[in-house]
Amino acid sequence: MSGLPVIAIEPLTIRNLTSTPIELKLLERFQAAAAIDSAVGISYITKNITSLWRSPASTSSSAPPTPTQLAEHADAFTHENVSIRIDALATVKTDIQPAKLSSRETLRLTFENNGERYRLDTPCLTYKSTVLTPLTPNPHFNYTAIYLPEYSHLTLFSSANLQAWMRELKDETPISALSIPGTHNSPAYYRALPSVRCQAVSPQTQLENGVRFFDIRVQPESPQDPSHNGLFLVHSVFPIALTGGKYFHDLVNHIYDFLDKNPSETVVMSLKREGAGNSTDAQLSRILSDHYAVDTNRWYTTPRIPTLGEARRKIVLIRRFGLDESLKKEWNGAGWGINAETWADNTPHDTCPSGDICVQDFYEVLETENIDKKIEYAEAQLDRSAACVCALPSVDVQGARGASGKQPIYLNFLSASNFWKVGCWPERIAAKLNPAIVDYLCRKHNEPDAGKQIGDGSTGIVVCDWVGNNGDWDLVRCIVGMNAKLEFRENGP
Repeated sequence: MSGLPVIAIEPLTIRNLTSTPIELKLLERFQAAAAIDSAVGISYITKNITSLWRSPASTSSSAPPTPTQLAEHADAFTHENVSIRIDALATVKTDIQPAKLSSRETLRLTFENNGERYRLDTPCLTYKSTVLTPLTPNPHFNYTAIYLPEYSHLTLFSSANLQAWMRELKDETPISALSIPGTHNSPAYYRALPSVRCQAVSPQTQLENGVRFFDIRVQPESPQDPSHNGLFLVHSVFPIALTGGKYFHDLVNHIYDFLDKNPSETVVMSLKREGAGNSTDAQLSRILSDHYAVDTNRWYTTPRIPTLGEARRKIVLIRRFGLDESLKKEWNGAGWGINAETWADNTPHDTCPSGDICVQDFYEVLETENIDKKIEYAEAQLDRSAACVCALPSVDVQGARGASGKQPIYLNFLSASNFWKVGCWPERIAAKLNPAIVDYLCRKHNEPDAGKQIGDGSTGIVVCDWVGNNGDWDLVRCIVGMNAKLEFRENGP
């Protein structure tokens, strides 16, 4: 009987998305934890495993060690000192053969920066990001890796504190230059109709894990009564929960609480009127201006893109609604809030008349086959944003590039749905689209390619469904990690 065809495995590629160079110093190969409990694998276990198995600290005399414990005590069967330097923001294609999944082998990589060593085992026990293990007490650096075994590709990020990642960036940075993770219909995490629920976790949890853009749809509760501040949270004509109405003011209070605890941060909020009522945009604008965006220390409603210093500890309003006549006169007739009142419906690429917002919002994925088209549009929008070079007042920049002389906010919606197709509900689409964007960001985003213009590598605002599902924040971490080149330009190596 003929054997299975041999699939060629590409040598390991390492991408360093941090602001300092790092050097690969040591390669070790050993039997993977998954195979150690097999008859063959036992031969690779040192005598330390025996003592570990019988350790008094074990909760049960018969309980086997964890995979992590096994990996810690396994014997390497090859050991090779190497010296492969990966410069800051650089990619290196090595001649290192990755671990073969079929052989149950683990390749351990030991990196060094400034005399300190950090270790990573590949392939990882899960496909989620993995924090490198420091081998030095009180390390000066923290690294997170995402390994894509099907491409033998390893990406290294600085382990940003996702709860306060904006503190690493300077005040004069315009928010349009940032890579910002966002969520679509952000509060829609309750039990609801299949195409209504868009998120896995609460807005509070989203904020704590790095999300800084909220997409909010509201319906005025009593539009004829200007003294009433009630705004229902909705998705299209539906309430976001089957268990009763949820209110905008509760969400705003959660945001205030987060920003008070993390004053380096901002939350960019897109607001739109939806729902089944007979309210008007003008009524919504009055409710917001009279009852919510009253305190200028809490809200940024100037009709232009702010710097991060102007936006810290505030909600930055992007309005997708028209204004009451009185608000049109604000700011010497420029209006109120960043104007995103109109963009083409179901668009793969459009720019609002204000020039402040460039958007990809193709959402009618009527068949599962159209998910690939959605991915293509999202990647094209990532490329548009990545090509921009932000003009920083404190940095001597030659040839700063933006759209029509200024850098707009690039909004990139990864959301899409079709109520009538189970495979096209938001959760199902996100399960395919989110990993595809992680892959693209790690391997291709802002990398030299035929016809691709290379800039700061900003992703713009990437608006996601179902991030944080089962604790998976890889997409958010990748987006935040793309601020590395901007940080490098601002702060140097």
